[in-house]
Amino acid sequence: MKRSKKYQENAKLIEKGAFYEAADAVALVKKTATAKFDETIEAHIRTGCDGRHAEQQIRGAVVLPNGTGKSVRVLVFAKGDKLDEAQAAGADFVGGDELIPKIQNEGWLDFDVVVATPDMMGVVGRLGRILGPKGLMPNPKAGTVTMDVANAIKEIKAGKIEYRLDKNNIVHVPIGKASFTEEQLNENFQTLMDAIVKARPSSLKGQYIKSLVLSSTMGPGVKLNVAKFS
Repeated sequence: MKRSKKYQENAKLIEKGAFYEAADAVALVKKTATAKFDETIEAHIRTGCDGRHAEQQIRGAVVLPNGTGKSVRVLVFAKGDKLDEAQAAGADFVGGDELIPKIQNEGWLDFDVVVATPDMMGVVGRLGRILGPKGLMPNPKAGTVTMDVANAIKEIKAGKIEYRLDKNNIVHVPIGKASFTEEQLNENFQTLMDAIVKARPSSLKGQYIKSLVLSSTMGPGVKLNVAKFS
């Protein structure tokens, strides 16, 4: 894959084969985020887990103290009073059965997170084949299946992110934008890593965090020293 001249110049700022401490890595990623838009800073965490075993699956959510820098559109499946509660709490879209054909037949997916009350999961389950592969299916572990829809919406809007293993046992999560201060990015990163470390499966033998890379949308990756997280 041919890289742009700017990418190659930025890559020279990163010492080959070096593993950086978090604060230095954040500073470097900010410095190499030189695109004309506000790039997202992401953490890529390769684990020693085997996601094929249910007891080694990692899935959860954490509220980043400084948010993600992205406005999140929330869809809530609820009924009765919970519809009004969701609207009052700032949900972008609320509804029930009537939304199923809109998503199934019209391909409507103008939302980033789906929240559902437990009594609506039978309805939402019919959308599993559409929402599942896109990582949009509500899940109790992520706090998106709940009767407390107001609090769920508040946390999501404040910067709650979900983390989960992909098929290669890697967790990919945003920790903010290039326009954030180093302090804000560091705080978000430490909060994320505290949650990931706590989520270590008890059945896992051997090294938990195999590698850890921070990168911006268009910039090169910066490898971190994982000793303190493993």
